[in-house]
Amino acid sequence: MDAKAIYSESIRHFLRPVLPLLDDPDVTEIMINGYDTVYFEKRGRLTLSELKFPNPSLLLAAATNIAEYCNRRIGGNYHSMDARLPDGSRVHVIVPPSARGVCISIRKFKKSTFNLETLVQWGSLSSEIAEFLRLVVQLHKNTVISGGTGTGKTSMLNALSTAIPETERIVVIEDSSELQLNQHHTVYLEAQPPKPDGSGHVSIRDLFVDSLRMRPDRIVVGEVRRGEALDLIQSMISGHAGSLTTVHANTPRDAAIRLETLCMMSDVALPVYVARTQVASALDVVIQIARFRDGTRKVTAIAQSLGLDKDNQYQFADIYRYQAEGLDDEGMVRGKHVRTGFVPTFSEEVASSGFGQQVKETQGIFSI
Repeated sequence: MDAKAIYSESIRHFLRPVLPLLDDPDVTEIMINGYDTVYFEKRGRLTLSELKFPNPSLLLAAATNIAEYCNRRIGGNYHSMDARLPDGSRVHVIVPPSARGVCISIRKFKKSTFNLETLVQWGSLSSEIAEFLRLVVQLHKNTVISGGTGTGKTSMLNALSTAIPETERIVVIEDSSELQLNQHHTVYLEAQPPKPDGSGHVSIRDLFVDSLRMRPDRIVVGEVRRGEALDLIQSMISGHAGSLTTVHANTPRDAAIRLETLCMMSDVALPVYVARTQVASALDVVIQIARFRDGTRKVTAIAQSLGLDKDNQYQFADIYRYQAEGLDDEGMVRGKHVRTGFVPTFSEEVASSGFGQQVKETQGIFSI
């Protein structure tokens, strides 16, 4: 039995109290808030489970086991840990005294089998928006997916990536590997935390330097969280158009401000106006998504960046917007995606790039 198989069996032994949740393909997250409180997310809804660990010691043993197999440390001077289960599921552990009890959060790894059409079936977007987004990707427009935690940014990025042509070489950069692109010519790079002795640390920024030497046609970043935003923005404006990424923000304008702030967190002394100018120049399209009270996730807006106004403030124009119309009898959100009437400034590129023949539902937006 190899090391991975041993780890898998060991994990199933120590996490036996929550195995029903681990084995349920519809459960996307498991949140263990101490030995006697377990929540899970299923179909977008958080639910308190009746499952629990017999005592705190067994839960701590599970956390320690995960740490040992992943060559991490937990306890003492190490209050938290990020690791991976054998199936690729992401795990975060935090222990007392930083938490009142051992807390383990598991984001389950689920092989992506859906695309933009699947999101249309789920009601996350309309078929017209799906066609529009396909063209945006094929036109190599720099695209940012913006939303809060749990809104489905990674799922949207996976679905959006299906529009990337098979002929392109793609480099994927992530803190923790979650993306699963369908294209064969894809290189996956993953940041590495330092080992217990402090060696072996590989940051997102390190991987950016590597990626630019790998002749990428397209750079896809799972999420920008720190100073690597500057590397991404500069790559967008220096010959690597068509980049895709996600960011935590509540509106397209907030997404731009967030990227600007993250650029300032790099080790490069950058004046604010320079960071703002570069972000405004790099961004083309922002896809805003949100999770509603019924657990569904929807695109709430698609906006084009129009640069800076005379007061050096970000300008955005919504192309599509979601109009909520209340709740139905089952408590589900009703609404529809509508076109605002704004015509993207890059509409004429559809015809000149040879994509005019595939435009069906977006005739009113693109000039062909």
